[in-house]
Amino acid sequence: MKRYDRLKEIRQLDPERDFLQIYRMTVTYEFPWDYTRALELALYRTYAVPSIGSLLAETAELTDRSQKRYDDTALLLDTVLEHGFTSEQGRTAVRRINGMHRSYDITNDDMRYVLCTFVVVPKRWIDAYGWRRLGDHERRAAAAYYRTLGTHLGIEGIPESYEEFERCLDRYEAEHFGWDEGARKVSDATLDLMGSWYGPMAPLARGASLALLDDPLLRALRYERPHPAARTAVRAALRLRGRAVRLLPPRRTPHYARQNPEIKSYPNGYEVAALGTFPVPGLRGCPVPHSRRTS
Repeated sequence: MKRYDRLKEIRQLDPERDFLQIYRMTVTYEFPWDYTRALELALYRTYAVPSIGSLLAETAELTDRSQKRYDDTALLLDTVLEHGFTSEQGRTAVRRINGMHRSYDITNDDMRYVLCTFVVVPKRWIDAYGWRRLGDHERRAAAAYYRTLGTHLGIEGIPESYEEFERCLDRYEAEHFGWDEGARKVSDATLDLMGSWYGPMAPLARGASLALLDDPLLRALRYERPHPAARTAVRAALRLRGRAVRLLPPRRTPHYARQNPEIKSYPNGYEVAALGTFPVPGLRGCPVPHSRRTS
């Protein structure tokens, strides 16, 4: 197999009908490392929307149990990708995601925005740092994949195309990015978690992560703008990695998120039905005290 043979195979498929097959090939064969990093960034961006960031802070899942929350999110999404929407495993994962979301008062607009980040942020990341840019079939398949996921999650007004996802994301961020103290705590906890994966190089990893953030995101979370030299160095290193990967032989076996070394909470395996958070017994309605909610 040659380096671009899988892309040629993808181009023979129908992105509306075969979207799961195309998206799975893109994520697990063509760009597994890039999609992991890009989806991390996608979720991180949502903190800058105060209604999302403050809720995440008040649940304490990302501040007190950062590693487990990271692992559960990655594994649930990974299960749907690996097994599909109609499989027993996929249906179980979707039920768990819905069960967690229904425990809190989350607006449809916020849910739709998060969905948009899953479509748009990876495309932008790969176009900037991947070993090649995403093709039209891959963009359309990603949009169809997340349209389907969004439908299973009960989200209304889902964009129909990649371009609509992109416009929805840009408009929502322009209108809603803003400061929230709780969101900043969630952001700091996330950066600490990512730094912990690199041991003594944690400060360097944190600085590199901040160097990848755009100015609107930095302003919303009130981080100092990284030095231009740091931004240039980090982004150049990622582009160099992409060029190096281009020279490697194509991957012959799929790589799923469950195989990533960053997943640490389940050394003895896991059950999909046990992932995530569960309502407190005897507690009805949203477990977050709304008198504390601020924007």
